[in-house]
Amino acid sequence: MGLPPTQLWTREQVATRVLAGDTLFVLHGNLVRVPPSWLAAHPGGRLSILHFVGRDATDEVEAFHCDETLQKMRGFIVGRVEMGEDGWTPLVPPIAHGWVRRMGTDGKMEWYNEARQVQTFDEKDSPSAFQGLLQKAAGETAECGPMMSMLQAVPAKVSPKNEKLNSDAYKELHKRVIDAGLYKTPFLTGYGPEFVRYSLLALVSAVCYRYGWLVPSALFLGLFWQQLTFFAHDLGHVGVTHDWTLDRLISIFVADFLGGLSIGWWVNNHNVHHLVPNHPSHDPDIQHLPFFAISPVFLKSLWSSYYKREMTFDAFGKLFVSMQHKLFYVVLSLARFNLYANSYGYLAKTAFEPRRYRGGRWWWWAEVFGLGLFFVWFGAVLKGCGSWQNRLVYLFVSHIAASPVHVQIVLSHFSRSTDDLGPAESFFARQLRTTVDVICSPRIEFIHGGLHLQVTHHLFPRLPRHNLREASLIVKEFAKERGLEYAEFGFVEGNGEVRGVLKQVADQLKIVGMVADSEIREAMKN
Repeated sequence: MGLPPTQLWTREQVATRVLAGDTLFVLHGNLVRVPPSWLAAHPGGRLSILHFVGRDATDEVEAFHCDETLQKMRGFIVGRVEMGEDGWTPLVPPIAHGWVRRMGTDGKMEWYNEARQVQTFDEKDSPSAFQGLLQKAAGETAECGPMMSMLQAVPAKVSPKNEKLNSDAYKELHKRVIDAGLYKTPFLTGYGPEFVRYSLLALVSAVCYRYGWLVPSALFLGLFWQQLTFFAHDLGHVGVTHDWTLDRLISIFVADFLGGLSIGWWVNNHNVHHLVPNHPSHDPDIQHLPFFAISPVFLKSLWSSYYKREMTFDAFGKLFVSMQHKLFYVVLSLARFNLYANSYGYLAKTAFEPRRYRGGRWWWWAEVFGLGLFFVWFGAVLKGCGSWQNRLVYLFVSHIAASPVHVQIVLSHFSRSTDDLGPAESFFARQLRTTVDVICSPRIEFIHGGLHLQVTHHLFPRLPRHNLREASLIVKEFAKERGLEYAEFGFVEGNGEVRGVLKQVADQLKIVGMVADSEIREAMKN
């Protein structure tokens, strides 16, 4: 492969090309242009790229891609950019203002305004130019598209100099992890015991079913699914064989055939979560209205850039959010049914999309086939339970038994910051600010699948799960050296904090309702 182009791009030139529809980001001082064909075919989904248009995505790109992919990426370099003393001065991606590109009636790509910025006010009662929250727009095509002023970030809420130091620190930390050999998958010592556990859970479930012990059978089947979730998670991050095709094939067998869930949807969803964690308008993992609102901002009926819909805070939402801290475990116990809905909705939405991912659309057909086989075998299991009452019991017990993984996942994020500190915030700082570990004894960490170490996992998403504990020791030591926070709490304490956050939002909703009632009564008197 030849040397990359040597053209030097100014920030203004990059902004002009972004407004013209180009997808550009900075990688090690180079300007990378993502062709429309690859944007549609990106295995991590197009949103994971669109959130970094006009920004320095070096740390994010290296965290999510292997050396082979990084080398191939050099073929998309169109030149170098002007770097200041504190690195590249980021632009605000158009999607942050609700602007996206889509096919027009004439067959050409055009700008479309799907959402608008929520107007808020700063401490001086002046309109805030950038606060990151979106609400549904009229939904119209505009000939001019986003304006140049929209791409210009307001004075950062963080210090560019300090964020440059954080970025440099992350690169040094990543090198320590690589040098420690922690990207090598421990197949025998790591997955060996897990495969034994999977097999025993499946076997016990089958034996109990054979003897008519339906509730124990359903319980062990649910635990089987719960443990398989961690394996599917690793495969989705290409963290097992480190080969995309092989990991995707195995994950379709594990997630679709054995679990009835789409691995394609999960990867698409999960990558966005990793890149914009805890952002109310952009992170799908905290967008759970009408059941949960972890911040009062959700009471504004925000727009979801991932789901492409308004998260309407209606009467149904008010009812559930007012009791969300009390219904926390009830809702999460049934969360698997929501995963089914998201999985099948994703596959339906992508059924007629153009060629995606490596080798065409084989992955889509493989997932549909795997899900079809899941319904065959699980349908036969339910049918064999006899009466409809037994079938319902088996269905709900198996799904509730698989739900502890949902509790664990929300503990790592629901109590953390949902603020948007702007495009200048470094990858390193963003992950530390929005993620927390759950302290757990090594003897029982298999219950959490090793993913209780979410801070380290978010910093190094491709890292084999069984190496997270060793890596976390390096990260903690490094954070201590630099005076950075590495948040962690116990399981019981974490549950209390999350339910406390939910109760605070519910209480605020109650106060808002009382104020509204008071104003109505006052108006009636007048």
